[in-house]
Amino acid sequence: MGTNSADLQPDQSNSTPMSLPATVSLRCVECATLYPAVENQPRYRCDCGGVLDVEMIPRPAVREAFEALTAPESEFIPLSGAHWRQLFDQRASLPLTWLAGTGTAALDASGVWRYRELILPVPEPYIVSRPEGNTGLYPAGIENCGDDRPGHRQIGYYAGLDQLFLKHEGENPTGSFKDRGMTAGVSMAHLLGARAVACASTGNTSASLASYAAQLGLPCIVFLPAAHVASGKLAQSLAYGATTVQIEGDFDAAMRLVEQVCNELGIYLLNSLNPYRIEGQKAIGFELLQQLDWQAPDWLVLPAGNLGNTSAIGKAFRQAHQMGLISHLPRIAAIQAAGANPFYRSFINGFKRREQVQAQTIATAIKIGNPVSYTRARRVIEESNGVVDEVTDDEILAAKSVIDRSGIGCEPASAATLAGARKLVERGIIKREECVVGILTGNLLKDSQTGIPQDKQDNAITANIKAVKRALANKISL
Repeated sequence: MGTNSADLQPDQSNSTPMSLPATVSLRCVECATLYPAVENQPRYRCDCGGVLDVEMIPRPAVREAFEALTAPESEFIPLSGAHWRQLFDQRASLPLTWLAGTGTAALDASGVWRYRELILPVPEPYIVSRPEGNTGLYPAGIENCGDDRPGHRQIGYYAGLDQLFLKHEGENPTGSFKDRGMTAGVSMAHLLGARAVACASTGNTSASLASYAAQLGLPCIVFLPAAHVASGKLAQSLAYGATTVQIEGDFDAAMRLVEQVCNELGIYLLNSLNPYRIEGQKAIGFELLQQLDWQAPDWLVLPAGNLGNTSAIGKAFRQAHQMGLISHLPRIAAIQAAGANPFYRSFINGFKRREQVQAQTIATAIKIGNPVSYTRARRVIEESNGVVDEVTDDEILAAKSVIDRSGIGCEPASAATLAGARKLVERGIIKREECVVGILTGNLLKDSQTGIPQDKQDNAITANIKAVKRALANKISL
């Protein structure tokens, strides 16, 4: 199918392009050069080649919410942590009215836009939401798991942790954490008048972008590494109407290509190279803190591929601490697959050099050899006194089996969290009694083959009770 690049340029014919307030800007994470939030053409990198980070002064959208905000602009008094907690807790207490409601009530129902003052000041009419977020935080430790969930407690025994929670981002609308970033990214595409959006993906990003683009009525193009995408994720992208381009090579090759295509054809890029998408993913951190009644855990453990989540959640914790929402920064443990471990290699050499690898792992969602958010994530690990570790594919599959058999379930990359936590506990880095939150990034159905027992098609039995007894004899005790 041919594409006319002129048709993909932002629509600027009817009005002046919308922008963001002057309190928002972009700063290079390498050389610290500052850029306006919005320019004539979308900017994804600094002139030096470095990636960009959003800088923003949070201001409550509803000024009458607190008396301090009635002061003139020159006398503006920053809100205390208690005020912010009150605002977010009030929003979270409201009914989830998205299906029946619109406007502010719908934004409050989103697990991203509930924290909109800390995400992006996008004008309400431009926000594109499913809604996303509001994902479960499962007690799964030996001591904090309820007596009615003995299956979940097996996860705690496996990890060796008394106080363990699993935050399941697979409960987002398209089945992965990507929806949190995509609502912010596609809202920016709407604000800027983009005519089309695109991404490179190992599957989850493309499924999420295709869904949000379809909601807005935008053409969506996804670049996929041939034979390296789980069928469930590819099916989602196709079902949502995306145009898929499968390329020879791995994700890193697809990422290089999509950046070039977007810059030359005027398509809006929505990989984590886009700084606004990362802002949406911060909501994972804000939401889990709120679910813990703003008591920060000792550790956050999460899978690490392109390092967008490491960067985003770490930034959320940094902001929450600076604003007085929490009393201390959690330590962050980023876990890579041993066959896709460039960040781990950089960590063990003291970040003296940035490593790259040819990625090989069964965990396709983190099968990335040259992560875009390296510098952002490095800052998070250093400032949180965090660690980076690696786990083998066998360790990932063993941990996945434990999570699946508990009744929670996850895709393979998510299980790196449990495998990594177990390893860090065994080495004494994480203490048994410390409070740990682990992130599960994707739904079990994202990959229905890897690590899941496959039922044989030729084992049908005769339809009578004797045959049933024989079939069950060696499987369960009745």
